[in-house]
Amino acid sequence: MPPLQGSRSGSRSVPTLLKWVSLIEMNAPNASDWVSFRQDLHRHPELGFAVERTAEKVAKALTEMGVEVHRGLGKTGVVGVLRRGNSDAAIALRADMDALPIDEIEARDHRSEYAGKMHACGHDGHTTMLLAAAEQLAACTEWEGTIVFVFQPAEEGIGRGNLDPDAADAPRCGGEAMVRDGLFERFPVRAVYALHNWPALPVGTVAVRVGAMMAATDEIEILFEGRGGHAAMPDEACDPVIAMAHFVVAAQTLISREVAPAEAAGVRLTQIETRGTRASNVIPGSVLLRGTVRSLSLATRALLHRRLREQAAGVAATFGCKVHVMIDEGYPPTINAPRPAGIAERAARRLPDVQVRTDLPPSMGAEDFAFLAQAVAGAYLWLGQADDDHTAKLHSPAYDFHDGVLSTGIALFCAIVREELGTER
Repeated sequence: MPPLQGSRSGSRSVPTLLKWVSLIEMNAPNASDWVSFRQDLHRHPELGFAVERTAEKVAKALTEMGVEVHRGLGKTGVVGVLRRGNSDAAIALRADMDALPIDEIEARDHRSEYAGKMHACGHDGHTTMLLAAAEQLAACTEWEGTIVFVFQPAEEGIGRGNLDPDAADAPRCGGEAMVRDGLFERFPVRAVYALHNWPALPVGTVAVRVGAMMAATDEIEILFEGRGGHAAMPDEACDPVIAMAHFVVAAQTLISREVAPAEAAGVRLTQIETRGTRASNVIPGSVLLRGTVRSLSLATRALLHRRLREQAAGVAATFGCKVHVMIDEGYPPTINAPRPAGIAERAARRLPDVQVRTDLPPSMGAEDFAFLAQAVAGAYLWLGQADDDHTAKLHSPAYDFHDGVLSTGIALFCAIVREELGTER
């Protein structure tokens, strides 16, 4: 199989977008230059907003393609703008650039060169696919309008507060930071699209659905304060451990009794820490409880936040304790709007040898594309990458992006442009 038609390593002339999307062979060997580009990113992972090297490579590649480049949104975000014809229609395509604070364990040739950092979520592949799609689209004449290529830092949320460490409302992640910096005011679009590799699905599968695709995720800390004392004289103390234990049980009823059975949600209380003593014969003065709350709608999210506060206050009053509840709101739910979700589905169905799934339930994981999809109608897709050689899950120290699905992702981005901006649809 020759390199991807129109790639930097190929010598063939670039066919029209319609022909390119229809003729590309899924899972064929990819152009060696883009595989090398992806593996170079893998060898040099960067965290959070500190993706300077990656952003520089992205900006340089876009400039070489003739794409207009803008820097500095969300500190290290890169935006490329490509215009053609007189149409006012505009869409955005987004990829994330950051890695994770994980030690890679596999001795592959392109293993991370930085201790404690690795691309364990495939953002190196996402960045490469979007850049390669930009190259194809820059060379193709069969579309009109504006394409905004968004390369975003800090999807994983690492480095929160780096933009303004003293600000109480510092952005939680790169998606929120770029939106706050005026991404869609500077570059107005009618829809925004993104995809994520998905090791739970086999190679050759694309999944998309209308509605919730990923969950909201919030962190909770609940401090019960009582009065410490000797365990042999509990009547002289006010035991916060008892209050905490009753709250842990009561909180589980929120999902089983107050959230609709058809809607997934979760209250996971995962850590308990007594304060002021390690002795087993001492009733502590306070107990700290930590956990996470997951929900698939803003309404359910608000319900769980309210009821957790009410339950904590009620339990504390029952046992004569004081309670302090802190809920740190993380990412909102990622909601696919009907129109762009339909566009994405049609685009995926145009690709040969691809199975399109619209029946999968949403994931209870979270994604900061949610902030972009709150600002502009959006669609978020999953791209299967599992086969016998790629079984590691996301965020695993054994994970590696599957270079064999680069061509599928590139074609999918181009097919979305065809559906949205193509001169022949």
